[in-house]
Amino acid sequence: MDIIKKIEKEFKLKPFQVKNTIQLIDEGNTIPFIARYRKEATGSLDDVTLRNFYDRLNYLRNLEEKKEQIIRSIEEQGKLTDELINSLEKAETITELEDIYRPYRPKRRTRATIAKEKGLEPLAQIIWEQDSKLSLEEIAKDYINPEKEVNTIEDAILKSMDIIAEWISDNADYRKYIRKETFNKGEIVTKAKDEKKESVYEMYYDYREKIKNIPGHRILAINRGEKEKILSVKIEAPVDRILLFLEKQIIKNKDTAFSKILKDSIEDSYKRLIAPAIEREIRNELTEKAETGALNVFKNNLSQLLMQSPIKNKVVLGLDPAFRTGCKIAVIDETGKVLDTTVIYPTPPQNKIEESKEVLKELIDKHKVDIIAIGNGTASRESEMFIAELIKELNRQVHYIIVNEAGASVYSASPLGTEEFPDFDVALRSAVSIGRRLQDPLAELVKIDPKSIGVGQYQHDMNQKRLEEALKGVVEDCVNRVGVDLNTASVSLLQYVAGIKKSVAKNIVEYREANGKFKNRKELLKVKQLGKKVFEQCAGFLRIPESDNLFDRTGVHPESYEVAEKLLNYLGYTKEDIKETKIKNIREKIKDINILAKDLGIGVPTLEDIIKELGKPGRDPREDMPKPILRSDVLELEDLKEGMVLMGTVRNITDFGAFVDIGVHQDGLVHISQITEKFIKHPLDVLSVGDIIKVAVLNVDINKKRIALTMKGI
Repeated sequence: MDIIKKIEKEFKLKPFQVKNTIQLIDEGNTIPFIARYRKEATGSLDDVTLRNFYDRLNYLRNLEEKKEQIIRSIEEQGKLTDELINSLEKAETITELEDIYRPYRPKRRTRATIAKEKGLEPLAQIIWEQDSKLSLEEIAKDYINPEKEVNTIEDAILKSMDIIAEWISDNADYRKYIRKETFNKGEIVTKAKDEKKESVYEMYYDYREKIKNIPGHRILAINRGEKEKILSVKIEAPVDRILLFLEKQIIKNKDTAFSKILKDSIEDSYKRLIAPAIEREIRNELTEKAETGALNVFKNNLSQLLMQSPIKNKVVLGLDPAFRTGCKIAVIDETGKVLDTTVIYPTPPQNKIEESKEVLKELIDKHKVDIIAIGNGTASRESEMFIAELIKELNRQVHYIIVNEAGASVYSASPLGTEEFPDFDVALRSAVSIGRRLQDPLAELVKIDPKSIGVGQYQHDMNQKRLEEALKGVVEDCVNRVGVDLNTASVSLLQYVAGIKKSVAKNIVEYREANGKFKNRKELLKVKQLGKKVFEQCAGFLRIPESDNLFDRTGVHPESYEVAEKLLNYLGYTKEDIKETKIKNIREKIKDINILAKDLGIGVPTLEDIIKELGKPGRDPREDMPKPILRSDVLELEDLKEGMVLMGTVRNITDFGAFVDIGVHQDGLVHISQITEKFIKHPLDVLSVGDIIKVAVLNVDINKKRIALTMKGI
């Protein structure tokens, strides 16, 4: 297989893009670095495409390696032919390879191998060829051998049928047809193991659906129901069509004595050997496809969550709600530094409402609090009502916002949380995390395992290693897209910067603590384990706002400083103009960017990036994202009426719809059919986590605490 041509075709790329990208990957460059600083080489491929490219390249290389192993194995058996080599080389998937290799794979002892040991393979061959003029009994009697426990003619025939069944099962073409036929015409069928038992899987208690039509989220739900021993699951194939196909392929003449034996062998082969294997393969394939779909949703949601707009230059009061143990409070200044902590008891059973108000009023006045961030966990509703009431009594304008606290408790109990706040108890750390994730979602959420952040669907049912690797890539891309302040970044943030491992991130922080703030990017080379290759990968993503070299404050890579200087001279600017943000509308002053790029000895994409950086040094791309909705009053579930129009924030997206925070403790669901009048394949085609949208209430089920919303006709 020509891997380069295959990737060219699949990704619709030019040969130079594929060759250069493979070379850059093989040289050990990171995806964020390639995406940002090697655009000329890749033809400006973005980080998402590059990660898919990387995964596909690894798959195809593993496939080629597997082919070589199989060819060696068959060659050692002395059975390798030109036809086999050709078939193996044409195989495009691991499944195809396995089908071709099946007859040559060293087998454990099967009914067929036992029959062969009894000397019955020649008899099976005679039956298979269907050419003998002798009767079956006359042929079979020569194979009776009491020493090998073949005592009768019937014994010989039955055992030879085991060999024929295995031959049929090992035929790659037959399996390919059966797999395709089962997938296209078969159904997945589920039943309840106990119909009287109540569960979330009730819609699957007596359910069937075409295999080719079933969506991924239903596959994952069915798998979970089976795992929890609530459902039994099977695949119903078009058995009659399959058996008829096999008979046409194998039986030459229906009127011979061999046809009945072959027909029985075919049925045995299919039901005992082929069908169970095909069912496993199809279910594995459906699960893998469903996991890929769910993983893509998770990746999209996580990316959008991490890229939510930060609330800058605001003092935030983080509130971690609770009943018996009280609400933990942490006041955080504009930089994320903890100014004050306390505990109040406005919720049951203590209900110390007035006392709690006085404590908070004092903190709000003392620290000039702008926003109160309330975690959405236990007692959130009661805390929200208390805060809404408090806000009405304040002398300054304060808003509140409900913050998704998913993962805050994981961080609080982690070694990282303990290391950061050794004197705080777990709940106080949660209050800090809730406040900080409003100020800078990215910087705070990188401290938490992405699986615990609370976006996505069925993440616990997925391959955890695959999930972890994919989500790490998403976090890495987001961190590098935004850039990191080298003099304030935590180890948690630094370890996601291109090329920087956790050990190097720790060394950077230790160097900073020992020597004070970094004065320029070059100083990074003094950090332990941070050599020239790591410097090349990470330098452009690390900002130093205090640096004397003003390019260090931008996303311009050190390798392009000379070009950036020439560009400034060409346009009549100085580095000081960057500092004073005097550089504006550069692009309009350039008559022909292609000629200028040639004169500067640089590619057009890199020049375009340098121009953007000089115009807005250190610009945060999250500034373009929607700002969170800040509230000052509370809304009850009972307040909702059909047709009521509200503004809401998209909190999570699944295959079947979007969950929207409309200011009620329970998120409402906009089903995929209620998102737009047009047909869409997935909610992600229209919506993103963090979007601020207008919705109308369709209906409210107070008992089940379910809210149905629509975006249509508003």
